[in-house]
Amino acid sequence: MLKISSVKAIQVFDSRGIPTISCKIVLENGISASAIVPSGASTGSKEAFELRDNDNNYHGKSVLNAVNNVNEKLSHLIIGKDPNDQQTIDELLISFDNTNDKSDIGANAILSVSLASAHIAAKANDIPLYQHFSKVYSDITGTNVEPSMPMPMFNILNGGEHADNNIDIQEFMIIPSNAENFAQAMQWGTEIYHSLKKILQSKKYSTAVGDEGGFAPSLKSNEEALKLIIHAIKDSNLEPGTDIHIALDCAASEFFDGKKYILEDGNKNLSSQEFADYLYDLTQKYPITSIEDGMHENDISGWKILTEKLGSKCQLVGDDLFVTNEKILRNGIDQKIANSILIKYNQVGTITETMQTINCAGENKFKSIISHRSGETEDTTISDLSVGLGIGQIKSGAPCRSDRVAKYNRLLWIEEESNNILLK
Repeated sequence: MLKISSVKAIQVFDSRGIPTISCKIVLENGISASAIVPSGASTGSKEAFELRDNDNNYHGKSVLNAVNNVNEKLSHLIIGKDPNDQQTIDELLISFDNTNDKSDIGANAILSVSLASAHIAAKANDIPLYQHFSKVYSDITGTNVEPSMPMPMFNILNGGEHADNNIDIQEFMIIPSNAENFAQAMQWGTEIYHSLKKILQSKKYSTAVGDEGGFAPSLKSNEEALKLIIHAIKDSNLEPGTDIHIALDCAASEFFDGKKYILEDGNKNLSSQEFADYLYDLTQKYPITSIEDGMHENDISGWKILTEKLGSKCQLVGDDLFVTNEKILRNGIDQKIANSILIKYNQVGTITETMQTINCAGENKFKSIISHRSGETEDTTISDLSVGLGIGQIKSGAPCRSDRVAKYNRLLWIEEESNNILLK
């Protein structure tokens, strides 16, 4: 196998106009491949450390120190290495940083190299990236996996940290759960999205979009958002609760004051028990099958209440709760909280650690959802990762904005070119 001959990082920009890192790796024969690191807005406190310059450039958001760490430090570690050996490369990167949260070199610097390594290996072997990921997963975990198309979760209404409005819940998503294939799932999601836009326009609501492409109107309540979505589903000649289900990302850490959940919706100040009851009531009235971050990441007693109340009826997803970290996930499993995990590789910093966390989830009958971040780019790595690991679910925002649609378009090509890969 050809060895890595050069590694180069530069500063580029995400979908919010905020700097991030792109890394390009070149092999001895001149073949090259690159990847771009995403960035989040609503972040968990235990996420791996995203290194920013905190100077006068780009309001402190520039990443030139992280770029320099790739070019001057990390590059020397992997030049001459075989890009097929993802685990060895990632372990070298992790060991060189030698901190628990990657705060010395920066998780964004480390991830840029880890991602680019996967891309160049797939390219060198002349195979799709998702096939490469299947092989890497088998090598790392000892578990063979069957690739499958993921069910998309379209974020069509935005609130919380993803929009400048008065909606508490951060994401209202639709799941085309009765679709026969990914192409049909895309059709249904897009048609509902445009039906929702017409409904909002008819009510004189704003149709400006948030960070992830969902509409971000100021509404009377969280429940009004759900009613509008039900209206849009029916206007698309689809059946709520049969063809389409609803998922929520509460991002509850954003409105928890340490004791109460403070909702603008009705000026509510709710205890953990009361907020769990509030979410339960919503699931009784609407076809909600997935709730993400339904409690603050440190409100473990609240998570226990929510899991006992809804865990047998609903997918309860830990994002800020688990931050794609295997050790934290295992602790949550021991405490019997949640039943699913959101996977964001920039929360942990390498492809290897991401796969280890996914494997841990599967071994403990937790479902995984591959996810984008609010700050995205044209990079489509998560699409291939979701297929190659047979994850079954993906979040990439609304069917709007090229940074979101690029992921969906990549999945459409995978489905077109691989007739044997079915929607899970």
